Amino acid sequence: MTKTFSMQPLVHLAHQKNDDATRKFGQIIQQQQAAQNKLQTLEQYRDDYQTRLQQAVKDGINQISLRNFQDFIRRLDEAVAQQRLAIEQIHLSMRAGRNALVDTQRKMKSFDTLAQRHLEGERKLEEKLEQRQQDEHTGRYSALKAMAAKDES
Repeated sequence: MTKTFSMQPLVHLAHQKNDDATRKFGQIIQQQQAAQNKLQTLEQYRDDYQTRLQQAVKDGINQISLRNFQDFIRRLDEAVAQQRLAIEQIHLSMRAGRNALVDTQRKMKSFDTLAQRHLEGERKLEEKLEQRQQDEHTGRYSALKAMAAKDES
């Protein structure tokens, strides 16, 4: 009968931590994609407004409308800058998340290797025990056969 691996709870914990790190890293990737999409939308919106401003200047625009356009474009520029900062922060989180994931995968593989070695050792012990039992059985059978042959003579 095989002994249970005493570190099995640690193996289970390592798998859970790896699953958590994988899930968190996936969430960070989704955040990065959403932030990148938001940045593209803001940049496109800013470019559209810049084009509108240029067209309005060509068509003739009053001072108040010009100032409103410029203020709005300035606010869009600020939003774009803030979004770029947010993306930089997300990239830092991605690096940290990737490092955490690599670390948890390494630990999980180490524990899996230990568990595999334990199972292999237990299997070898079981094979030795079976071989010993078979050898004893064969020895007893041979002894009985020899005794029976001796009795017949």
